Amino acid sequence: KTIFRAFERLSAKVTSEPLVFSVCNSPVYIWPNKCLHVVPADVTEDSPCRDILQHIEVDENSGAKRLSKKKDKKNAAAVGASLNCFSRFGLLHQQCKIGSLIIRENKRHHFTQMKLPIDAVVTVHAEETVGAGPLLSTVILSVTRPWPGAALHAKFELPEDRPYLRRPNAYHFPDEPYKDGYLRNPHLSLNHPSTEDCKLFLVQGLYSYHHYMQDHMDDNGWGCAYRSLQTIFSWFQQQGYTERSVPSHREIQQALADVGDKPSAFVGSRQWIGSIEVQAVLDHLLGITSKILFVSQGSELATKGRELANHFSTEGTPIMIGGGVLAHTILGVAWSETTGQIKFLILDPHYTGAEDLQVITEKGWCGWKGLDFWDQNAYYNLCMPQRPQCI
Repeated sequence: KTIFRAFERLSAKVTSEPLVFSVCNSPVYIWPNKCLHVVPADVTEDSPCRDILQHIEVDENSGAKRLSKKKDKKNAAAVGASLNCFSRFGLLHQQCKIGSLIIRENKRHHFTQMKLPIDAVVTVHAEETVGAGPLLSTVILSVTRPWPGAALHAKFELPEDRPYLRRPNAYHFPDEPYKDGYLRNPHLSLNHPSTEDCKLFLVQGLYSYHHYMQDHMDDNGWGCAYRSLQTIFSWFQQQGYTERSVPSHREIQQALADVGDKPSAFVGSRQWIGSIEVQAVLDHLLGITSKILFVSQGSELATKGRELANHFSTEGTPIMIGGGVLAHTILGVAWSETTGQIKFLILDPHYTGAEDLQVITEKGWCGWKGLDFWDQNAYYNLCMPQRPQCI
């Protein structure tokens, strides 16, 4: 709300009469909201944009001097002009006399002030007029609408149901290590199962592998569902749906206490959680809805191939599965529609070692598992997070 109000105030300023644009390295000042007043007088509303360039001083070190009016249009159009924006509130006429009122309030406040640079690149033809052209209107629009996500998605023909242009969507070079130390997508190092007539349905996008004993936290024997939740949370973070950091065990417990699912004494404990609690935390912290798939015994998972394949095809999120006293993360399935044969791509949060990709994949902590991996007599709940439709 604070940021929203700040942009409302900024929007009011850039549409007010005192707004002034100064052309860098020149004596040119433009009042765009005051009948387009320009200084010096030889630049008018009907002047072509190239006339502004004649007043720009070029750096002596660049081997050029002041732009000459004799320069041809082609050369003038190739020179860029930078605008600075500021307000001169002294230009406003006082409408009425107002008496001073001083109020003192003794309270503790948290106050943070920071500069938010907003740049806009505008291309205009040299013959476009200063007043009628898109030069000033586009700059003002870029300030009052700082995130044109939908417009950019449309311009580059990107899908409009998921983020593509947010900071976490930036390309990560293969040889560049991640600063947080977590492994990303260890399943990509695995060979696909050689199951006849099976198609692969896998998690879409990036996630971090969270497991026992990470973050200086000894959760061996009770924290597997917490770690699976952290892996799922990291998927939403790294797809650009949230900028929140992955929650700690205590933060997960606090979220459950905040929604009334657990008592306050639960916070700081070593108690287990399950799929229902994972669903509640995702909803509370991220506003993410999840489907719960229930099977009365592990052997029934053989009949859930179609539901799981459809989930990874449409939603693409990791699935948390809990049964008995264990929790795991399902990253995909290899499933045959004709024979019903199925294998599960499992990420095991019970691993306690270092971030060694070779050990994790060769020892099966991330690997393909058959139906015998599950307890045939235990019931299971699967938390299947739904991808939000937003950019």
